[in-house]
Amino acid sequence: MAPRLLPSLLLFVASALACGGPAGSYDGTVYRGPETGFTLPQPGNGWERVDVEESNDLAWANDGAVIQVNASCDPGLDIPLEALTAHLMIGFTERNLVSQERVPMAGREALRTHVQAKLDGVPRELVLVVLKKNECVYDFAAVAPPGSSFERTQPVFDGMLARFETR
Repeated sequence: MAPRLLPSLLLFVASALACGGPAGSYDGTVYRGPETGFTLPQPGNGWERVDVEESNDLAWANDGAVIQVNASCDPGLDIPLEALTAHLMIGFTERNLVSQERVPMAGREALRTHVQAKLDGVPRELVLVVLKKNECVYDFAAVAPPGSSFERTQPVFDGMLARFETR
């Protein structure tokens, strides 16, 4: 990814996932925020933590790829998983839905969506996972250039999600 595109991609993903509010703290395993807390391991070697100001996001970047998580809690957000996922894809064009399935996660059902799309004309491959639990919505995103960057990102992303727990 061109160095100038990474800030744009991070800003876009952050704005799509963030619902505002003060940031929480993260010790490398446990996130504690004003609305919720969760356990999520770091992605590992080569991934650089990226601060996303004024949101409760966690984000990492590596090789043009971004992994991000956001939690937002509001009892009034009883919105279907499909609609929440569609919101995360705002701004992406030429979308091609590769797969969409309901998967077990943290004792609930999450929606996992794999999409090929473009952001500002640049091809991207995305895996979005949306989970609702205890009046909170958890959004997870892995966004990468198609090909080897995306293929290297997926096992890292899946490993993180496998160890996700709400607190």
